[in-house]
Amino acid sequence: MKANRDISIITGVLYIVATFTAIIGLALYQPVLNDTEYIIKNTVNNTQVIWGAFNELILVFSVIGISVMMFPIINKENESIAIGYVCFRLLEAILITIGIISLLSILTLHQEYVKTLTPNASSFLTIGKLLVAIHNWTFLLGPNLALGPSTLLMSYFLYDSKLVPRFISILGFAGGSLILVCAFLVMFGVFHQLSVWGAILAIPVFAYEMSLAVWLIVKGFNSSEVYSSFNTK
Repeated sequence: MKANRDISIITGVLYIVATFTAIIGLALYQPVLNDTEYIIKNTVNNTQVIWGAFNELILVFSVIGISVMMFPIINKENESIAIGYVCFRLLEAILITIGIISLLSILTLHQEYVKTLTPNASSFLTIGKLLVAIHNWTFLLGPNLALGPSTLLMSYFLYDSKLVPRFISILGFAGGSLILVCAFLVMFGVFHQLSVWGAILAIPVFAYEMSLAVWLIVKGFNSSEVYSSFNTK
């Protein structure tokens, strides 16, 4: 049972790390995301953007770590859900990584612009806007669209296995469903992802992840259910 307790603590910590590195990364990215002429300016924010990328890399490792830690637990109960959960979390990590690369590429192009004697500013600006657009789409498809199914799969597993209290699973069902709805509404231009409605629809999944994280760290999995599951498979 000690191994399961270690898994629950590590998973809970990874959930918290993933959530807050995502928030910090987005905050640090603001100079490059909000300034359409960032790539041609003599900016002093490059280091800030690099720190944003560093935080998102920690996010990527955390997302993968959660799926790796939970796979053996879920796999004992339902192999299909275990594989599906890992796939969606890996998809989320890949999309986030593409977004990181796109913004770091802007810094590289900014350095090339500064070194070029007679740079074509309009060309650099067009490429910069394209790279920001790529990041914005990965930010939607990763932390929203891919997160929805993985949250629903995990919530179903937790609800069925009773490893944590049912209210956490139900909160996960709500959070996963609403973040999916949010992703589709943003895709069809109903509102922007970083808006009041985007924040409101993201609150349930945030509450679910933080509730699950705290419970796993403080209480861990329901030991009787873990024992029953592992001895009936």
